[in-house]
Amino acid sequence: MSKFKLKIIMAVTVLFVTIGAISRLPAAQKILYPFPYRDKVESHAARYSVDRFLAISVMKVESNFVEGATSKSGAVGLMQIMPDTANWIATQLDENPPSINQLHNCDTNIKYGIWYLAELEDEFFGNDVLALAAYNAGRGNVQHWMETKGWHKNFSDVDEIPFNETKNYVKKVLACREKYSELYGTENFAANPYIYALK
Repeated sequence: MSKFKLKIIMAVTVLFVTIGAISRLPAAQKILYPFPYRDKVESHAARYSVDRFLAISVMKVESNFVEGATSKSGAVGLMQIMPDTANWIATQLDENPPSINQLHNCDTNIKYGIWYLAELEDEFFGNDVLALAAYNAGRGNVQHWMETKGWHKNFSDVDEIPFNETKNYVKKVLACREKYSELYGTENFAANPYIYALK
Protein backbone atom coordinates (compact mmCIF):
# COMPACT_ATOMS: atom_id res chain seq x y z
CA MET A 1 0.00 0.00 0.00
CA SER A 2 1.37 3.42 -0.97
CA LYS A 3 2.13 6.04 1.68
CA PHE A 4 -0.47 8.30 0.07
CA LYS A 5 -3.24 5.71 0.42
CA LEU A 6 -2.16 5.01 3.99
CA LYS A 7 -2.38 8.73 4.82
CA ILE A 8 -5.85 8.92 3.28
CA ILE A 9 -7.04 5.92 5.32
CA MET A 10 -5.59 7.41 8.51
CA ALA A 11 -7.17 10.80 7.80
CA VAL A 12 -10.58 9.23 7.16
CA THR A 13 -10.26 7.13 10.32
CA VAL A 14 -9.43 10.19 12.41
CA LEU A 15 -12.37 12.03 10.83
CA PHE A 16 -14.85 9.26 11.70
CA VAL A 17 -13.49 8.93 15.25
CA THR A 18 -13.83 12.70 15.70
CA ILE A 19 -17.37 12.74 14.31
CA GLY A 20 -18.29 9.84 16.58
CA ALA A 21 -16.89 11.62 19.63
CA ILE A 22 -18.68 14.87 18.77
CA SER A 23 -21.98 13.07 18.18
CA ARG A 24 -21.86 11.77 21.76
CA LEU A 25 -21.61 15.25 23.22
CA PRO A 26 -24.84 16.53 24.81
CA ALA A 27 -24.88 19.64 22.61
CA ALA A 28 -24.75 17.49 19.47
CA GLN A 29 -27.33 15.06 20.79
CA LYS A 30 -29.72 17.91 21.52
CA ILE A 31 -29.83 18.51 17.76
CA LEU A 32 -31.35 15.04 17.42
CA TYR A 33 -33.50 15.46 20.52
CA PRO A 34 -34.62 19.10 20.55
CA PHE A 35 -37.12 20.47 23.05
CA PRO A 36 -39.39 22.80 21.05
CA TYR A 37 -42.53 24.26 22.63
CA ARG A 38 -40.75 23.75 25.92
CA ASP A 39 -42.62 26.39 27.92
CA LYS A 40 -45.98 25.00 26.80
CA VAL A 41 -45.00 21.38 27.44
CA GLU A 42 -43.63 22.15 30.89
CA SER A 43 -46.58 24.35 31.80
CA HIS A 44 -49.21 21.75 30.91
CA ALA A 45 -47.09 18.88 32.28
CA ALA A 46 -46.91 20.67 35.63
CA ARG A 47 -50.63 21.49 35.56
CA TYR A 48 -51.70 17.91 34.85
CA SER A 49 -48.91 16.12 36.76
CA VAL A 50 -47.33 14.44 33.73
CA ASP A 51 -43.63 13.73 33.31
CA ARG A 52 -42.44 16.49 30.95
CA PHE A 53 -39.97 14.10 29.32
CA LEU A 54 -42.72 11.60 28.63
CA ALA A 55 -44.85 14.35 27.11
CA ILE A 56 -42.13 15.68 24.79
CA SER A 57 -41.25 12.10 23.80
CA VAL A 58 -44.85 11.40 22.82
CA MET A 59 -44.79 14.56 20.70
CA LYS A 60 -41.52 13.61 19.02
CA VAL A 61 -42.70 10.10 18.14
CA GLU A 62 -46.22 11.20 17.16
CA SER A 63 -45.40 14.12 14.85
CA ASN A 64 -41.65 14.81 15.05
CA PHE A 65 -42.71 18.36 16.01
CA VAL A 66 -44.63 19.08 12.79
CA GLU A 67 -47.46 21.33 13.91
CA GLY A 68 -49.56 20.73 10.79
CA ALA A 69 -49.23 16.94 10.86
CA THR A 70 -52.32 14.89 10.01
CA SER A 71 -52.29 11.10 9.93
CA LYS A 72 -54.11 8.82 7.51
CA SER A 73 -56.55 7.98 10.31
CA GLY A 74 -57.29 11.67 10.86
CA ALA A 75 -55.20 12.34 13.98
CA VAL A 76 -54.20 15.99 14.14
CA GLY A 77 -51.29 18.15 15.23
CA LEU A 78 -48.22 17.81 17.39
CA MET A 79 -49.72 15.24 19.76
CA GLN A 80 -51.78 13.56 17.00
CA ILE A 81 -55.20 13.79 18.59
CA MET A 82 -58.29 12.39 16.91
CA PRO A 83 -61.05 15.03 16.51
CA ASP A 84 -63.58 12.87 18.38
CA THR A 85 -61.13 12.48 21.25
CA ALA A 86 -60.52 16.24 21.24
CA ASN A 87 -64.27 16.87 21.47
CA TRP A 88 -64.51 14.53 24.45
CA ILE A 89 -61.52 16.21 26.11
CA ALA A 90 -63.12 19.62 25.58
CA THR A 91 -66.26 18.35 27.32
CA GLN A 92 -64.19 17.12 30.27
CA LEU A 93 -62.49 20.51 30.48
CA ASP A 94 -65.81 22.35 30.17
CA GLU A 95 -64.69 23.96 26.91
CA ASN A 96 -66.25 24.28 23.48
CA PRO A 97 -65.17 21.56 21.05
CA PRO A 98 -62.26 22.83 18.95
CA SER A 99 -62.40 23.17 15.19
CA ILE A 100 -59.74 21.33 13.17
CA ASN A 101 -57.87 24.61 12.79
CA GLN A 102 -57.99 25.17 16.54
CA LEU A 103 -56.82 21.62 17.12
CA HIS A 104 -53.78 22.32 14.94
CA ASN A 105 -52.93 25.25 17.21
CA CYS A 106 -49.84 24.23 19.18
CA ASP A 107 -51.11 25.38 22.58
CA THR A 108 -54.49 23.67 22.24
CA ASN A 109 -52.96 20.49 20.85
CA ILE A 110 -50.28 20.23 23.52
CA LYS A 111 -52.77 21.00 26.29
CA TYR A 112 -55.23 18.37 25.08
CA GLY A 113 -52.53 15.79 24.40
CA ILE A 114 -50.96 16.16 27.83
CA TRP A 115 -54.37 16.21 29.57
CA TYR A 116 -55.26 12.97 27.76
CA LEU A 117 -51.92 11.42 28.69
CA ALA A 118 -52.62 12.32 32.33
CA GLU A 119 -56.09 10.76 32.05
CA LEU A 120 -54.61 7.53 30.69
CA GLU A 121 -51.89 7.48 33.34
CA ASP A 122 -54.61 7.80 35.98
CA GLU A 123 -56.79 5.12 34.39
CA PHE A 124 -53.92 2.66 34.05
CA PHE A 125 -52.46 2.97 37.56
CA GLY A 126 -49.60 5.31 36.58
CA ASN A 127 -48.20 2.56 34.36
CA ASP A 128 -46.35 4.24 31.48
CA VAL A 129 -46.40 1.14 29.27
CA LEU A 130 -50.16 0.71 29.53
CA ALA A 131 -50.86 4.44 29.21
CA LEU A 132 -48.71 4.75 26.10
CA ALA A 133 -50.25 1.64 24.58
CA ALA A 134 -53.68 3.19 25.18
CA TYR A 135 -52.57 6.51 23.66
CA ASN A 136 -51.62 4.64 20.50
CA ALA A 137 -54.07 1.76 20.26
CA GLY A 138 -57.01 3.08 22.29
CA ARG A 139 -57.96 2.50 25.90
CA GLY A 140 -60.52 -0.14 24.90
CA ASN A 141 -57.85 -2.35 23.35
CA VAL A 142 -55.63 -2.08 26.42
CA GLN A 143 -58.53 -2.87 28.75
CA HIS A 144 -59.31 -5.92 26.57
CA TRP A 145 -55.68 -7.10 26.67
CA MET A 146 -55.59 -6.72 30.43
CA GLU A 147 -58.72 -8.82 30.80
CA THR A 148 -57.88 -11.55 28.28
CA LYS A 149 -54.13 -11.80 28.89
CA GLY A 150 -54.19 -11.35 32.64
CA TRP A 151 -52.05 -8.22 32.62
CA HIS A 152 -51.93 -6.48 35.99
CA LYS A 153 -51.25 -2.90 36.98
CA ASN A 154 -47.49 -3.56 37.11
CA PHE A 155 -47.36 -4.91 33.57
CA SER A 156 -44.05 -4.02 31.90
CA ASP A 157 -43.29 -6.55 29.15
CA VAL A 158 -43.64 -4.38 26.04
CA ASP A 159 -42.95 -7.37 23.81
CA GLU A 160 -46.28 -8.91 24.90
CA ILE A 161 -48.25 -6.10 23.24
CA PRO A 162 -50.04 -7.84 20.34
CA PHE A 163 -50.08 -4.90 17.89
CA ASN A 164 -46.65 -4.46 16.33
CA GLU A 165 -47.31 -0.78 15.66
CA THR A 166 -48.20 -0.20 19.31
CA LYS A 167 -45.33 -2.32 20.58
CA ASN A 168 -42.83 -0.34 18.51
CA TYR A 169 -44.50 2.94 19.46
CA VAL A 170 -44.18 2.26 23.18
CA LYS A 171 -40.54 1.25 22.78
CA LYS A 172 -39.74 4.41 20.82
CA VAL A 173 -41.42 6.73 23.31
CA LEU A 174 -39.73 5.10 26.31
CA ALA A 175 -36.34 5.24 24.58
CA CYS A 176 -36.90 8.92 23.77
CA ARG A 177 -37.95 9.62 27.35
CA GLU A 178 -34.72 8.08 28.60
CA LYS A 179 -32.68 10.23 26.19
CA TYR A 180 -34.56 13.43 27.06
CA SER A 181 -34.12 12.75 30.76
CA GLU A 182 -30.40 12.21 30.20
CA LEU A 183 -29.97 15.40 28.14
CA TYR A 184 -32.30 17.77 30.01
CA GLY A 185 -32.76 16.17 33.42
CA THR A 186 -30.31 18.42 35.22
CA GLU A 187 -32.04 21.56 33.96
CA ASN A 188 -34.70 22.95 36.28
CA PHE A 189 -37.81 23.90 34.32
CA ALA A 190 -38.71 26.46 36.96
CA ALA A 191 -37.59 27.41 40.42
CA ASN A 192 -41.20 26.71 41.36
CA PRO A 193 -43.15 24.40 39.01
CA TYR A 194 -46.41 25.96 40.20
CA ILE A 195 -45.40 29.09 38.31
CA TYR A 196 -46.16 27.08 35.20
CA ALA A 197 -49.24 25.46 36.67
CA LEU A 198 -50.81 28.85 37.24
CA LYS A 199 -50.29 30.11 33.70
